[in-house]
Amino acid sequence: MKARYKTIVDELAQAIRSGGLAAGTQLPTHRRLAAERRVSLATATRVYQELEAMRLVSGEAGRGTFVRDLTLPAGLGIDQDAVGASMLDLNFNSPMLDDQGELLRQALRQVATSGDIAALLRYQPHGGRAADREQIANDLRRRRLNVGPDNVLIVSGAQHGLCVAMMAMLRPGDAVAVDALTYPGFKVLATLLHLELLPLPVTADGPCPDALHALCRTRHVRALYAMPTLHNPLGWVLSASRRDALVAVARAHDLLIIEDAAYAFLADSPPPPLAALAPERTLYVTGYSKNIATGLRVGAVAAPDAWLPALERAIRATAWNTPALLSGIVCGWIADGTLARLEEEKRADGRRRQQLVREMLHPLKPIGHPNAYYSWLPLGEEIRAEAVIRRLRDDGVSLSTAEPFCTTGSPPHALRLALGSVTLAQLHDALRKIAAGIEYCRYL
Repeated sequence: MKARYKTIVDELAQAIRSGGLAAGTQLPTHRRLAAERRVSLATATRVYQELEAMRLVSGEAGRGTFVRDLTLPAGLGIDQDAVGASMLDLNFNSPMLDDQGELLRQALRQVATSGDIAALLRYQPHGGRAADREQIANDLRRRRLNVGPDNVLIVSGAQHGLCVAMMAMLRPGDAVAVDALTYPGFKVLATLLHLELLPLPVTADGPCPDALHALCRTRHVRALYAMPTLHNPLGWVLSASRRDALVAVARAHDLLIIEDAAYAFLADSPPPPLAALAPERTLYVTGYSKNIATGLRVGAVAAPDAWLPALERAIRATAWNTPALLSGIVCGWIADGTLARLEEEKRADGRRRQQLVREMLHPLKPIGHPNAYYSWLPLGEEIRAEAVIRRLRDDGVSLSTAEPFCTTGSPPHALRLALGSVTLAQLHDALRKIAAGIEYCRYL
């Protein structure tokens, strides 16, 4: 005989899937559902938990439980396939400058006419070639991280670097402190590796050291995942004093620090990275996808001596090595100053795009670093993010809600705008549609 709560779940699920309960419909409170169905409050809570696990409803703290919009792609904000080929893509960043194709053509010609080209066809050292590691160490020193080439491992992009770091240093069941809003790629890896994410409250100044200390006193926290220089999605750059305070808490509770610096190049003269302040406990992960091009999957992990063997084993298990052709191109651009020039031009490009966002969406008070390729747009309590997303998709614009970034049970109603995959003219058009779409949904 089917359990009573299962019968209620099936009835509500059928009503949602058939359209009998429309997207955005507020369901009865737990107490009211319990009274209407003559079940206990615990049973009503279990019903809503099951529906939420089935991604049919979403619970919002202080507001209630609402029917989700089933017409939106399940992977929106995480999977590129969910964007749609005809859409203006404000989900993912692929910032490119006009001359980068010609730069690649020139680099390939240089590779074809120099050295032992057949060597590129062979297996490479798991951590990368010595000469390439030296160049990347030089680049990290430019970022105020004084590290030698022996402590640098080359990986296939920052996402691969995070994967390698987590596989090497964490075990299933480990708890990791993260910002309540954080990078979705880290969340995906945590799910795959069976890690528990413990959210730290969002503040305007970044993660609060006191909150981290309090969390560590009540839970056994193994690691802290942080983006101190240009947080994604909120764009903060932590002050030197807050970095010092976070490092002090990490030392007091013996935390591993995973520092994600994928967007750090966009910040002008930031304080030293956490890895410079606490090199004995920090894995510094960076990549060359945003400052050069997303198609060149090259990144780096800087780590203490003791952790290098485990990290190299993880690289071997996941990729064997980063292709020497790709790392050679990137390192050539580091050596000849091309990378520094691209970064300067992309900071200027990001600044133009942020200015456009602030001009066109000013009444909505967008949040973002002045140079960043992304912006955070809070919607307030009266506008549902899913309704805005659906309206904009009908208008040819794809962007993300807060859900992929949220590590708590109740995502805020907000939009995350990726600004770097469209032209400035297309961005202007998309922002106009976003402003109109939000205004339309205000009166639904």
